[in-house]
This record gives sequence, C-alpha cells and structure tokens, in this order.
Amino acid sequence: MNGKAYIRQPNDPRKQRQIIILSCFVAALFFLLLTRLWYLQIVKAEDFQNKSESNRLRLVPVAASRGTIFDRNGTVLVSNRPSFSVAVIPQEVKDRDALLDQLSAYLDIDRAELLEKWEKGKGRARYHPIVLASGITRDQLELLEEKRLWLPGLEIEIKPVRQYEAGVLASHLLGYLGEVSDDELKSEAYAGYNSGDYIGKSGIERSWERVLHGKDGGRQIEVDARGRILRTLSETPPTVGSSLVLTIDAELQKRTEQSFGEQAGAAVVMDVNTGDILAFASNPDFDPALFTGRMPPEKWKEYLEDKRHPLENKALKGQYPPGSTFKIITALAGLEEGLIDEKTSVVCRGTYTLGASKFGCWERKGHGTVNLRRALKESCDVYFYQLGERLGINKIAAYARALGIGSPMGVGLDNEKGGLIPTSEWKEKRHKKKWLQGDTLPAAIGQGYVLMTPIQLASMIATVATDGVVYRPHLVKRIIDQDGRALQEFKPEVIARPRISARSFRLVKEGLSAVVNDPGGTGARARLYQVQVAGKTGTSQVVKLRDNKGGIPYQYRDHALFVAFAPYDKPEVAVAVVIEHGEHGGSAAAPIAGNILRAYFEGKGPIRKPVRKDVPSETGEQAGQEPPASEQGGSVSQGQQEQ
Repeated sequence: MNGKAYIRQPNDPRKQRQIIILSCFVAALFFLLLTRLWYLQIVKAEDFQNKSESNRLRLVPVAASRGTIFDRNGTVLVSNRPSFSVAVIPQEVKDRDALLDQLSAYLDIDRAELLEKWEKGKGRARYHPIVLASGITRDQLELLEEKRLWLPGLEIEIKPVRQYEAGVLASHLLGYLGEVSDDELKSEAYAGYNSGDYIGKSGIERSWERVLHGKDGGRQIEVDARGRILRTLSETPPTVGSSLVLTIDAELQKRTEQSFGEQAGAAVVMDVNTGDILAFASNPDFDPALFTGRMPPEKWKEYLEDKRHPLENKALKGQYPPGSTFKIITALAGLEEGLIDEKTSVVCRGTYTLGASKFGCWERKGHGTVNLRRALKESCDVYFYQLGERLGINKIAAYARALGIGSPMGVGLDNEKGGLIPTSEWKEKRHKKKWLQGDTLPAAIGQGYVLMTPIQLASMIATVATDGVVYRPHLVKRIIDQDGRALQEFKPEVIARPRISARSFRLVKEGLSAVVNDPGGTGARARLYQVQVAGKTGTSQVVKLRDNKGGIPYQYRDHALFVAFAPYDKPEVAVAVVIEHGEHGGSAAAPIAGNILRAYFEGKGPIRKPVRKDVPSETGEQAGQEPPASEQGGSVSQGQQEQ
C-alpha cells in the first residue's frame, strides 16, 4: 500500500501460558486481599471496634449490697458498710513486677499473695479489674491516691462488706463471708459471680446466698492515656439483695450464749407450737468479721488450737449420745406396745445381769422398787434396761424415727447432721456383725450407737409437749425487699404425727415434771417457781478409762445434757442443752436450761422478780437460779447427779 509490508509473528504457546499463569496469580492475590478486607471490615468490624474502644473505655463493676438480716422483732443482726479494695487493669500495667513490689510495700501484704491473685485473674479480659487486696485502711487508701500517677492500671473499688451489729452474737448461725474460690467460680451455682466477690461460706450467709447476694451493676467510663477518669458514659445500678427476718429473738439469743460462760456446748430453743427456733447457740463463738479481711495469723492459730473447737457449729453438726434423755422415747415405746403402764414396777439393785454381762445403774446402791414416774424422775437405768430388752432395738428405732429422729430435720442450713438411730439391719450392713441383745440395753438409755443433734433433742421434747405434733424446726420467718415488703412467708410445717396415744404422752410428761419439781428429781436445778417446767437430764459417756488418780482429762469427760419444756399445763417453749465434757446433766446442763427458760419468760411477763445475786453457793443454786424451796414455802431435795 505504501510500499511497506507487515509480517505476522508466529504464536508462541509458551509465552501465552506464562501470561495466563501470571494473570491467575494476580487475580488470586487480589481475591485474597479483597477477602481479607471483607473479613476485617465486615466480619470482625464489631470486635475491632470493641478493642479500639477498650483503649479508652472501661467497664467498672459496681458490687450489690447484700440483704440485711433481722431478728424476729426487727433488730438488725447483720448490715453493710463500705470497704475499699485495690484492683488493677492488666492491659494498662507496663511492668507487673514493679507494680506488685510497690503494692506489697504500701499495703504490707506478702508479694506472693498479690501474685497469686494476679495469676488467678489472668484468664479474664485484660481490661477487666483483678482484685488484689480487700479491706484496706484509710491511711493505705490515702497513700495509694497520692502515688496513683506512678501506679498505672491501679483501681480503687468501693465494695459493701458485712457489719455484724452485735459483734460475735449468733456467729455460728449467721456465718461469715469469704472470697469466692476458683472452683466455686467454675460451678453453675456461682454463675455470674466475679473474681474477688465475697460469698457466704457458712451459716445463714451460705445457705441463703442467692437470696442475700443481689445483682451487681456496672459503669462504663472514659479514661485518658494515664487511666484517669474523664467521664461516665453509662451506668447500670446494682440490685440490692433481699433481706431475711429470722425466727431468732436477739435478746434470748444473747442470754442463752451468756449462760454457757466458758463451757463448750450448744443450745436450741424452740417454739413448740410453730417450730420457730428462738435461740441457736454454739459455744465458744468466733468473730465473723475477721473472715472478710486478712485473718491475723495468731487469731487463726488460737481458733485451731482451742480444745473447745470454737469454729465448729455444735448445734447443727454436733452428734452426741443422748444419754438418759433418750429414755423418753423408750418409755413411749413401752407404753404404746403395752409392755408397761404407770403401775409397772422394777426392782433396781444397782446392776442388771444379761447372760454373762452386768449392766450398772448410775446409782450403784440401786433405787429399790421403781415405777415409770420414779424411773424417769431419778433416771433409773435398770428400769429401762429391762424395758429395752423386752422391746428390742427395732421397735425402739421405729418410735424414734416416728418422732423425726435419725435424719436431718431440714432446719434450713447446709450440712445439717442427721444423728444415728441404729437397727439390727444397720449393724449387719455397717459392721458385718449381728445385733446382740447386749447392744440393745445401752441403746435403751441413749448410749451405744445412738447419736442425736441438739436440734433433734429440742424437737423431741417439743413433740412430747404437743402430744405428738412434729414441727419442722426452722430459722427464717420471711424474705423481704429493701422497703420491708414481704416477698415470701414461711409458715409452720408439720412433718410427722406419730401414732402415739395422748395417754402415753401424759404419763411420760408426768414423769418429766417430777424430774424437775419433785424431791429427788435429777433436774431440780432447772426449776422455776413462777412457771412449771418439765424436763429430763442426761449424761453420755465418752470413754470408760480414768487416769491413775481416778480423774478424767477434759477431752474424755462425759457430756451433760438436759431437755425441757414449759409451762407444763400449756407448753410454749422447748429447750435442749448440751455441755461438752460437763460430766453431769443435773449439775451442768439443767442450770443453764433454767437460765434460758427464765430469760424467755422474763421477756413474756410471767417472771418479773429480779434475779437473786446473793444465793449461798452451798445451796447448790447458781446466780440467776431460783432461791431454795424453803424461801418459797415448801421443801425440796437438791437433784441428784446422774452418772
């Protein structure tokens, strides 16, 4: 055309293949980039936004106040007070070791303890506070505030802690708080709780944790680069826990605990017509406030080394041979089975022989001829040995269980013990041995394998008082909100009505009245002259051995017991007292029961006279007891001491 010629180059397959491969690689690269952008911008957008916000936004938990605990009359037993805790935000801590060193010096806390708490909180979000110390003093608070700019990540939290208004009163009943453990945080029961939270560890605080705890709130705040608060963006207020109104009477509880002095033991006082527990004492007591902070090592050592075991809730978990108080059940069984009546008599010569074995009565010279009333009044063992032999262990056990004894009574506290009412089948299963008749005789007088708790002892005597109505002993009357409105009421609950005749109860009650009010009764020191008391003494053997001098070291001495109800003609209140290693029910437990009943009736009105303080010691009466019968216009023989 213009003289030039164009020559077509032949196709090069190899170059075309390279171009295609390169194009695919570029396309794949762009696809991966686009996919990554989509993942970051769309899928993970919210997560990255949250992480970005966490650099300047912080969620601060606000602990809920626990519910208040009242006695039956509205007296505050446990409330709340503010306490300061030290926490850190791990994300903001640049040098953990340096921070822990400084806090250890400022707070006088072992560094290892702070490090342990740090490690426990590592699994949580880095911007969530880890509580390192609770209950710091005002001086420590001021020091930390002064040093705060040089302590990045430090937080001071205000948390409510328990205020025990009456000090150590009812410490075993109310219980104490402790920091939630790692194992507890993993359990469903503590879902929603945070590390550093305090929860009930014993008593009412533990058993009613979910009611008392409430629901925590929180604040979302904005902070600067140094962690200083700029403003609050949002806030969710905490929900205060519900409060409890207990059945306990604070004044009666106080008088009950005071009656023990330095002696170890337990007492339960119960309204016989409702099952309300009016006093629930375990002695010695402990200070529950010490458990919410750092327990002084010397105090912890003192608690652990005290041979009276102050940390043990004896009223709830103490299981004791009931001794002669169990003769009440043996007597009811004998009457109902037609084996005895009020005229049936036995000759007691101080021992009873069964086969090749001799079983002694506490009165070594014997009681002579005794009927049911006198056998109860003077606690004749031989009478009940013979009755127990005729009944057999299974019938005795059946009547005990009909009264609700032998299993936990459902008082409303965790870890309640159930005692033990043995049977022939139980022994074969437990000890792989046959039950022998020689096992029945000790069981008939509350020894051998038989065990009961103070709660069961109180329920037993209350059931006798009501002619066979077994109420569930309980400690909480109602749950209320912070304005005092009732959320739930707990009514009296009848858990059993044993098929025992009113006549049998009447005959037993006549014997129990004689125990306290007739000359020679073993429970004379529980007598109140304005109100007729009926009761039964008991002494349970711990060991048989004595030392070379004939004495018994404290830890091997017999336990002393006494159960009673009053007034005799129209019962209102029952009481059970156990004095560990008190030796004699009549001399150790009966006076305490008398003091408790006096306190109850002084509050009700029948007793108005002031307590005598100048009663001569040789009368056998203690301060706070009734004066001798000679001053009341009658005669009385002091109660014999049951061995």
